[in-house]
Amino acid sequence: MTSPPPADPTARPTTIPGLPDGWTARLPVLDDLAALSELRGADKEPWTGSSSVDREAVESEIAGPASWTRRQRVLVDPGGSARGWVVVHDRAAGRTMLHVYVDRRELDRPTQDAVAAAAYAWVEEQAREIVVLRGEPGTRLDASPFAEDAVQREWLAAAGYSLRRTWLQMTRPVDPDEVASLPEAREGVLIRGVDQHENGLPVAGDLQIVHQMLESSFEDHFNSYKESFPEFVQRLREDPGHRWDHWWVAFVDVDGVQQPAGALVSTVLPENAAGHEGSYVDYIGVHRDARGRGVAKSLLHTVIADAARRGRDRVGLEVDADSPTGADGLYHSMGWVTDYVTESWFRELES
Repeated sequence: MTSPPPADPTARPTTIPGLPDGWTARLPVLDDLAALSELRGADKEPWTGSSSVDREAVESEIAGPASWTRRQRVLVDPGGSARGWVVVHDRAAGRTMLHVYVDRRELDRPTQDAVAAAAYAWVEEQAREIVVLRGEPGTRLDASPFAEDAVQREWLAAAGYSLRRTWLQMTRPVDPDEVASLPEAREGVLIRGVDQHENGLPVAGDLQIVHQMLESSFEDHFNSYKESFPEFVQRLREDPGHRWDHWWVAFVDVDGVQQPAGALVSTVLPENAAGHEGSYVDYIGVHRDARGRGVAKSLLHTVIADAARRGRDRVGLEVDADSPTGADGLYHSMGWVTDYVTESWFRELES
């Protein structure tokens, strides 16, 4: 028997109700990489000053590991051009992230509004399906527009979302010559990379320590939620910049015994216009029982030194501008400056 030809994912019925006449929706494919990268770049350029995007990350989202936890559609105008992209990320139980991109360069404002409204309605539909599949009572829809993007904020408000938090996107320059001048960890504080087997893969026990430290560190933080260990590891591995040797654990001496105290996970930022890669702090957490002992500074000095040794020119991170811990003050004191600002807009969705 002859096997049937492989299904064309673009041919599957993926209609999104409410799109303007002549518009269609379909699953993304690799051939969309250039168009979707351009859409994402155009979305950020007015607020960041750059339209550069990580094409590897976009590729992972549309046709790689990051696509496995996402429901998404490309929105196509009557002429066959990709003019929108809507992404629903099933991140964890009770947490659904989303992004809606609409081409604002080529479309008039009424068309933009109609496409965005249809996209946000589709987000809700997909989130409700995810809630049912997970057996949860509901989920929090979480969008992250740029703080100055008034149009996107209007679309979110119309779809029932509300502003809940502001985030500073910060960068610190790295000078290779500063490695020798960075202070060592305080007495009683030990920072080391996660242990690896001979084949280069990390020791599971250390990964579990990282997860435990981050989960416990953020329990008293805004927007904290439980993420299982498998979901945590899978999500971080989705990033093309992920490297196992960019994970660090911190320990403090307690009566002569080294106790886990914190962790930092970073990734590789793609080359900038000057041709230099950077490092990005995805997560840094210090257990509440170890706070005040310089653990956070030691972890940050470690990632700065690591970036410098690798010839990178910057370390980026995100910090909650409204955090009562004053973390932004620590980062400012260590040389970080704010590049741009994003926000968290939430909508609580019940099943």
